[in-house]
Amino acid sequence: MKRDVGQNERKEPGGFGELAYWSGLLPAPTIVVLFLIVPLFIVAAYSFMAPNEYGGVLPAFSLEAYIGFLFERQLDLSLAFNDAYLVITARSLVLALATMLITLAVGFPVATFIALQPRDRRNTLILLITIPFWTNTLVRTYCWVLLLRDTGVVNAALQSTGLTSHPIQLLYSDPAILIGLVYSYAPFMVLPIYASIEKLDHRLIEAAYDLYASRLRILRHIIWPAAKPGVVAGCLLTFIPSIGAQIAPDLLGGGKNMMFGNLIFRQFTDGRNWPFGAALAMLLLAIVAAAGTIYLLRLNAGAAAKEHRP
Repeated sequence: MKRDVGQNERKEPGGFGELAYWSGLLPAPTIVVLFLIVPLFIVAAYSFMAPNEYGGVLPAFSLEAYIGFLFERQLDLSLAFNDAYLVITARSLVLALATMLITLAVGFPVATFIALQPRDRRNTLILLITIPFWTNTLVRTYCWVLLLRDTGVVNAALQSTGLTSHPIQLLYSDPAILIGLVYSYAPFMVLPIYASIEKLDHRLIEAAYDLYASRLRILRHIIWPAAKPGVVAGCLLTFIPSIGAQIAPDLLGGGKNMMFGNLIFRQFTDGRNWPFGAALAMLLLAIVAAAGTIYLLRLNAGAAAKEHRP
């Protein structure tokens, strides 16, 4: 006599089957623990230790790394306020925010244009967007040095057209760093927005045109809501790496206009102050986490308000 099995009844794995089940899940958490959580704990532990004279750390608890972010020790061991690192932090935040806004202003129209093209043309345009990834970031950034230097292409073009009589100082400045950051991270804004808009049913746009909706209303009520998840992802993917960028500030800033990533790198290399470098890394992590959390909370609050709106 056959026994009928209901839909709610489920055969639980047992013995070898259960072992295979959990073994299949094991690699993912193992990788997360070994390559994310453990290094993070090591960096956090280093930030509370004392620096060794020739690099590394001494196993002694110390808060000097965090104190040194805002204060410096005088000869009498008293503390004096030092805003040098705050200036670097502010510059990093401003440049990262400007990079995010410029890439959004440029990337949204580009992604929308690509998503509204026929499928075969879309693939070609996306290929053109991803071509910069085929080249090393260092090489791509160094090309801007050749373009922006006093004897570079940009200054030569300005002088040949009579717009300037002498070279303009474009290289080794904050605008040069911003250009490098926008160029490096613009695809990270275009691709997520394109992925969101590409799922949009084009018949909605045609129906809106049939109902005499203007382009602005179509953009506001149809395209923008569909693009919102991609916009959020693109903003995070451009803001987070921009604030910790190292190559663009080094090459295009000339070492004079330092950002947070350069500061951390030099503490582990030239400065040989590992605890301070680790403390800066933890502060950067806290800044990025706080910015991302605030942004997502505001986004969720706006979505919840819309749902409860009559």
